[in-house]
Amino acid sequence: MPTDDAERTLLLRRLDGQRQHVLSQLEGLTDEQLRRPVLPSGWSCLGLVRHLTVSDERYWFEVVVAGGPLDFWPEGDNGDWRVEASEPAEAVVDAYLRAIARSDELVTSRRLADAPAQPEDWWESAGLHFPDVRSVLVHVLVETATHAGQLDAVRELLDGRQYLVL
Repeated sequence: MPTDDAERTLLLRRLDGQRQHVLSQLEGLTDEQLRRPVLPSGWSCLGLVRHLTVSDERYWFEVVVAGGPLDFWPEGDNGDWRVEASEPAEAVVDAYLRAIARSDELVTSRRLADAPAQPEDWWESAGLHFPDVRSVLVHVLVETATHAGQLDAVRELLDGRQYLVL
């Protein structure tokens, strides 16, 4: 059984690998490609990064783990996927990087067995259970990996670039 520090390091390293995968899939795309919806659901690469920033990094770590307010949540349906045309792509990516740094600080300042500071009432009715920081961290790792895979498909549709997983 690894120590808390060794396990946390492993989980954060794996999560960081998925975060870097997301960022690498944006490299070389034009502004138009970053904003172009490719799939029928209508999200863009930048929209996915916005979602990862707001829904995964900020919500799960700042709100659930640390107990902070949800005062940053965008208004409207799917607001966490929306990027305004006037918003620079670099600002969207920078917000993601800042959220990642804050998330890592929050995770390293707690024990993996600590209970979330702000659990949600709706989790049980949705069949979800997050008893500790570890389960939240694993959840965000899986979510980020899932979205990285979706971004792989979108990137291939945009310009033919394929990501090879060995």
